[in-house]
Amino acid sequence: MARRLIVARLRVIVPLLVLLVLVILFVLLTPVYTDLLFYRSVNFSKVFTTVLWTRVLLFVLFGLVMAVVIGTNLVLAYRLRPPLRPLSVEQQNLERYRSALEPHLVAVLLGVAALFGLAAGLSASGRWRTWLQWVNGQKFGVSDPQFHRDVSYYAFTYPFQRFLLGFLLSAVVLSLLVTTITHYLFGGIRIQSPRHGDVRIETERVSPAAKAHLSVLLGLLALLKAWAYYLDRFGLVFSSRGVVSTGAGYTDVHAVLPAKLILLFISLACAGLFIYNIFQRGWTLPLLGAGILVLSAVVIGGIYPAIVQQLQVKPNEASREAPYIARNIAATRDAYGISSVMPQNYPVATKLTATAVASDPGTVSNVRLLDPNKLSKTFKQLQQFKGYYGFPDTLDIDRYTVGSTTRDYVVSVRELDQSGLAPSQKNWINEHLTYTHGKGFVAAPANKVEGGKPDFQVGDLPQTSPFDITENRVYFGEMSPDYSIVGTKQQEIDGPGAAQGSTTTTSYTGDGGVSIGSWFDRAVFAARFGEKNILFSSDITAQSRILYERNPRDRVAKVAPWLTLDGDPYPAVVNGRITWILDGYTTSDGYPYSERNALGQVTADAVSGQNRAKQGTGDVNYIRNSVKATVDAYDGTVTLYAFDESDPVLKTWMRAFPGTVKPAKDIPAELRAHFRYPEDLFKAQRDVLADYHVTDPRAFYSQEDFWDVSPAPDDQNTDQPPFYVYSQLPDHKTPSFNLTSPLISRRSSKLAAYVAVSSDPGDYGKFTVLRLPQGVTISGPAQMQNQIETNSEAASKLTLWRGGLSNTTIQTIEGNLLTLPVAGGLVYIEPYYVQARGSAGYPTLQGVAVAFGDNIALEDSLEQALDTVFGPGAGKPAAGAGSGTGAAGVDTTGTSTQPPAGSATPNPSLTPAPGTTLSPDLVAAIGAAQAATKAGQQALAKNPPDWTAFGAAQSDLAKALASMSALSGSGTPSPSAAPPSATASPTASPRASPTTGPSG
Repeated sequence: MARRLIVARLRVIVPLLVLLVLVILFVLLTPVYTDLLFYRSVNFSKVFTTVLWTRVLLFVLFGLVMAVVIGTNLVLAYRLRPPLRPLSVEQQNLERYRSALEPHLVAVLLGVAALFGLAAGLSASGRWRTWLQWVNGQKFGVSDPQFHRDVSYYAFTYPFQRFLLGFLLSAVVLSLLVTTITHYLFGGIRIQSPRHGDVRIETERVSPAAKAHLSVLLGLLALLKAWAYYLDRFGLVFSSRGVVSTGAGYTDVHAVLPAKLILLFISLACAGLFIYNIFQRGWTLPLLGAGILVLSAVVIGGIYPAIVQQLQVKPNEASREAPYIARNIAATRDAYGISSVMPQNYPVATKLTATAVASDPGTVSNVRLLDPNKLSKTFKQLQQFKGYYGFPDTLDIDRYTVGSTTRDYVVSVRELDQSGLAPSQKNWINEHLTYTHGKGFVAAPANKVEGGKPDFQVGDLPQTSPFDITENRVYFGEMSPDYSIVGTKQQEIDGPGAAQGSTTTTSYTGDGGVSIGSWFDRAVFAARFGEKNILFSSDITAQSRILYERNPRDRVAKVAPWLTLDGDPYPAVVNGRITWILDGYTTSDGYPYSERNALGQVTADAVSGQNRAKQGTGDVNYIRNSVKATVDAYDGTVTLYAFDESDPVLKTWMRAFPGTVKPAKDIPAELRAHFRYPEDLFKAQRDVLADYHVTDPRAFYSQEDFWDVSPAPDDQNTDQPPFYVYSQLPDHKTPSFNLTSPLISRRSSKLAAYVAVSSDPGDYGKFTVLRLPQGVTISGPAQMQNQIETNSEAASKLTLWRGGLSNTTIQTIEGNLLTLPVAGGLVYIEPYYVQARGSAGYPTLQGVAVAFGDNIALEDSLEQALDTVFGPGAGKPAAGAGSGTGAAGVDTTGTSTQPPAGSATPNPSLTPAPGTTLSPDLVAAIGAAQAATKAGQQALAKNPPDWTAFGAAQSDLAKALASMSALSGSGTPSPSAAPPSATASPTASPRASPTTGPSG
């Protein structure tokens, strides 16, 4: 009866257990399976299988070796147990444990071996990159100056040898541990001697068999230590002991290197003593050898090098270290790709005439007035159109040719932003089946404004553009939701229609994503995303597809896990489609003598961490922009192009993942025209150039001519970011698209150099480093920002623009402070924006500051500012750039007018679009604000200034601004005034026939 009951219970329990195991396996394997589906959807399944099988191989290989080593030593320790154990209190206590363990010895053996094997296998599987680089490593063709080995040994072989050494040391140390415990448990090692009555019987506390076993393991440990000393010799090329941060110095070569060789032989002798001890009584010889090894490590490996450093090197450090500094300089410049970059003396002019400035139109006419890091809200207010669209926190810069004119544009895409949905709209169908994509490419010339606002030549819905855009839907972008299901019975919202108040819909027809038509696939993705609706929704059909891994950077990181990606993907129109372009770096920390830097640290600046990804904290001392990657915004297609085919690290990875990277010859010309020199690479290189532009070892040692990256003018705790500008460099006949950055002297913070690198296809990657004379003092960016803000005339205008000290409705925003070489001099140019506080406010250009030496002007337009600083006519090339809102007002009929020179509209964000009907109260408030502003300027213009009248004007201005805020964007709009998102949507008409693609 009992047996039948047990059987009946088993029939119920076993199926439940099997079901539970299957459910657990299903949950655990779901991410793996859905990842495989992703890789198949982008035709990169070879990456998935290569990484998977490599990890499996390492797990099995190293896990099995560890399990076998531990298991073998356990078996040996048990079999070498003494047949008779003298009676003692210690052995009587241990007998209980032996009696409990012996019936389960096999299970304990397998369990312990499996536990250590599992831990070792999991650790080893994470080193798949090290394994693949060792197996597929390619030669650099460059030898290190100390051991004359190819750099590939240090980049690919040395890391694997270190990993293997660490694994073997762990195996031997763990074997010693479990062996000692086993011998002790079964009587091979005894702490207490047996007693007969009150008499202690002296016997050996370690049996001969246990002694032999432990001696062999200790001998192996000493042999591995000898190998460690051997590898330490090569590791000296990464030493940080000397003057330079990386590389063997005088002490390393003349003291540490011979010491490592001596310690190697001492370790071998110790290994011999441990083995010889098998045939000797006691542990005298091994202890003596170990003592000698420890003492030698302290004296020879520590004290002796310290004596050499203090007595030989320190008194003569410049001459002693000079050859090793030279090694570090050469290696660092080569590893960071700047070996051919040499500064050119720039005899900067301290006086410029208006004629000279006007004769440099390549730079003056292309000065960037729109700061992509400050105008996201402006793009959103003027080009959003629907609450479910949005723009990233920072925009991008690219260049296009329209007609015969090439210029840089502030660009972005109108992405899906589901945070803009109303609470009543937020449900699973809307968020994952209906609102699925963004729509539209938006671009405005960076050097032009209209009424303080961007001149959107590309934008609007329906899309307007001077160049052909055949597909402008954005299903894969930086703001896309985790997943969307397309091709369902639900129509997807496709933005506003041509008719007023209408909405268009669409249904996805691309090949992006993964089919989700089968019940099994629906169940898998329901498990992955934890959403039951995926499984039960009746809107999903056999043709439905699920889009996931939608961020362009995440997609490229997944298909190329061996790449380090730039933090800022940017969109471009290529062959009529919106395409995300990403820069991929191959990096290493194994280039001998090259300075190591934390990539995350040297690439961090004032704009990092918004929608620009931060780099990791790992060190690198070799970097190449070897890959250009693209992601199609509509179907998510990922393509990798080899950009630097000579890079040995890229060759290594291409051998490990054959067929995943296309050759450089396959890069379309229209795509190549949009390649920008990557920011994170440039940041790393400018940081290195700050020191390593000095190539003479003695001058490098003195650090007299070292530079620094300038602090950001508006946040001096961070570095100033580099800027893409379309400008004409000295000795260049035409403008070019450059990534630029000023560098300051480390000693005085004055301007020391100007660095630019070209992004033009025919001149890509060419550096220009302008070194200023040391006898000329030019303020650095942070100092110049302070000078602009404290300049009396500029400060007066800023006070007016800010609406007085008591005003809280207006704020000014400083744009990018550009340092530009103009007519043989260096000129600072900074746009100033004004924004109404509150959700409806957005930045519009109010004025432009120009600074040259001690001459500073803050005017309504760039042309006026240049004329003020350099004389009439200097700003003529910038005449078409437009003016800030300080030069445009509103008359009582609601149409744009041109007020008298010097007047300013205090709240440009509230300036209506042409044709907008304003309420009478708002018109009156605007007129009062303009009158107060004009009165204040007239009071300041008197000699001496009429401060009483100025104060009264400021009081009137504050009241007018408060009234405007209440009647317009910052408060409740009047019924007759349309909201900004509906009125501020200028339509950009084509300016000229486009060329077939952008140019540099």
